[in-house]
Amino acid sequence: MPIPEDVTGSEIDRSVRQELMSLPKTLAEDVAKNLVMVARLLDEDPEHAYLYSRTALRLASRVGAVREAAGFAAYAVEKYGEALTEFRAAKRMTGSVHLWPIMADCERGIGRPERALSMAGEPEVKQLDRAGQVEMRLVAAGARRDLDQADAAVVTLQSPELASTAVHPWTARLRYAYADALLAVGRESEARDWFAKALEADQGGTTNASDRLAELDGVEFLDALDPDQAEED
Repeated sequence: MPIPEDVTGSEIDRSVRQELMSLPKTLAEDVAKNLVMVARLLDEDPEHAYLYSRTALRLASRVGAVREAAGFAAYAVEKYGEALTEFRAAKRMTGSVHLWPIMADCERGIGRPERALSMAGEPEVKQLDRAGQVEMRLVAAGARRDLDQADAAVVTLQSPELASTAVHPWTARLRYAYADALLAVGRESEARDWFAKALEADQGGTTNASDRLAELDGVEFLDALDPDQAEED
């Protein structure tokens, strides 16, 4: 895979650079450049990010940061079994539990929601920081819905973090998930309130809470460039 000239490899985090110090210098630079490309493309072009991650993996499969990056790239293209393998390897190499929620979500992705729920009750969850525990709660609620346990999903999301008025990076997603869970059990009025709360906290546009609110309010947006809609008008 070609690497743009402006990519030097120095853009990666300091902790990752330290991990790569175990490699010969030239090899470390090549791996670093590929990891930069993974990070750069993961959101906008996950297919190419995945290809760069495979190159990094071929060059340095014994580096935890490389296995983690490969996991996120595989997850982004919905290769959940492959992602889970990489995340397990990264966890084994680093001893860190921060990947536990996304590992559980991979279990959901490959059709094992029961395993995801089991992971939500294991000791690793207590080692997660607050953001990680919220993420685990979101995954567990999703697993409940996978199992057609909609009411249990609502209960799973009820927590001090949900009740808090403070806004954190995960607040909008938590409120949105709760609103969606309420809607799934027919509590439309409450769902609308929580979609509104999600929108208030969604400073980065991570959810489509505004669209869900409009849908509940019966607002229909027309595309001015759509010739069919123009004819109807």
